[in-house]
Amino acid sequence: MSDRPSAGASDLPTPPPTTTEVPRDASQIPEDPTAVPVRPGAYLLELVPVPVSDVDRAKRFYAEQCGFHVDVDVSPAEGVRIVQLTPPGSHCSISLLQGLPMADMEPGSLRALHLVVKDIEAAREELIGRGVDVGETEDLGGVFYAWFKDPDGNTWTLQHMPWRR
Repeated sequence: MSDRPSAGASDLPTPPPTTTEVPRDASQIPEDPTAVPVRPGAYLLELVPVPVSDVDRAKRFYAEQCGFHVDVDVSPAEGVRIVQLTPPGSHCSISLLQGLPMADMEPGSLRALHLVVKDIEAAREELIGRGVDVGETEDLGGVFYAWFKDPDGNTWTLQHMPWRR
């Protein structure tokens, strides 16, 4: 991951170190005081699989170029790999998976994942400075978007809604 801080990074808590080993049981998993509680009736979207052809290349893109934190990089079984990364400040992570047939998707087939930002031009310039090819900002009726792709062609957009705090 780059040493360069992301826009507004000083306002964000320091993420935990990357997990590289699979815990033997739940007692080995430290409690996370920042975790959002799961309340009765809630359905929390916390992990979105992103289909990629090369996990290492995608991990480098998301960590080094997009500034996502590498939360997990484990191989729990022969031929299986799970990499989980979280965008700065997000409660939802992405996963890059290998060897899990139940999660197979065509690499590059995911479309329009949204990263909501406070200052779209600052976020856009930061990603461009890290080598990400981000399109021009578009105003679509008062909501602003700037699109980019990962190396496999999965599409993302920075989204800014001026009325959001």
